[in-house]
Amino acid sequence: MAQGRGSAIIAAVLLCMFLLHSEMAQAATYTVGDAGGWTFNVAGWPKGKRFRAGDTLVFNYSPTAHNTVAVNKAGYNTCTAPRGAKVFKTGKDQIKLVKGQNFFICSFAGHCQSGMKIAVTAI
Repeated sequence: MAQGRGSAIIAAVLLCMFLLHSEMAQAATYTVGDAGGWTFNVAGWPKGKRFRAGDTLVFNYSPTAHNTVAVNKAGYNTCTAPRGAKVFKTGKDQIKLVKGQNFFICSFAGHCQSGMKIAVTAI
């Protein structure tokens, strides 16, 4: 009887390891704006793409010219960074998507208004 319980425990552990590995293997990395990078008129870039929670967006840009700010829907719609918004400034920002809506803008004057913003829904 003990042998049967041990086999069940091993099978459960293997199943858990498989499920964890499967979930990690599904995460994808996307470069925002593709070869053009994080720049003006990139708002349409997410169209036709299917994003999942855990996927990573890479924002490539010149840090002296742009930034990436994670905002809420209101911040996206009004092109304003709410107080306490996370500002990324590396020029090679890697941001993991959460389930649901994810909004990003450049907060440099006039940039968001020129289409330097994206809205991504992750399932």
